[in-house]
Amino acid sequence: MAKALSFGLVGGRLARLAQAPHVSSVPRALSPGSVGGGVRWLLRLEGLAVLALAVAAYMQFGAGWAFFAWLFLLPDLSFLAYLNGPRTGALAYNAAHSYAGALGLLALGVLGAMPLALAAGLVWCAHIGLDRALGYGLKYAEGFGSTHLGRLGRADPW
Repeated sequence: MAKALSFGLVGGRLARLAQAPHVSSVPRALSPGSVGGGVRWLLRLEGLAVLALAVAAYMQFGAGWAFFAWLFLLPDLSFLAYLNGPRTGALAYNAAHSYAGALGLLALGVLGAMPLALAAGLVWCAHIGLDRALGYGLKYAEGFGSTHLGRLGRADPW
C-alpha cells in the first residue's frame, strides 16, 4: 500500500509538472537567434581581443593617430540608414559592422601592398572589436536593440 501511495504522490507531481508552463534555462529577455550566458561573455571577450590586437598592430604599423580617430567612428554612420526603417538600418549596420569587409580591406592592404588600406582595415577591426566588447552585436530587422548578443537596453538582464 505504501508503494501505491508513493507512486500516486509521484504520479500526481508528474501530472502537475506536465501541466505547468514550460520553464527554460534561457532568460526571457533573450531573443531567438541571440546568445546568452557564458557564450555571450566569450564573444564579448573575443571582441576585446580583436580591439587590442588591431590597436597593437596599428601602433606597430606607424600610421598617424589622427587618421585612426577620423576613421574609428566612420562605421557608425550606418546608423543613418535607420531613418529608412529598421530593416534597412539593420542591413546597413551589419554591413558596416561585419568582419568580412574589414578583413577584405586588410587582405587588399597586405596582398596589394597598399598601406592605406591596411591601416583602414586595422581601424575598422578595432571599431568592430570595441562594439562587440561593449555588447553591440549584429542587428536583426526587429529594431536596433535586437542583436545577436542579446537585447540592448534596460530590459537586458546582463
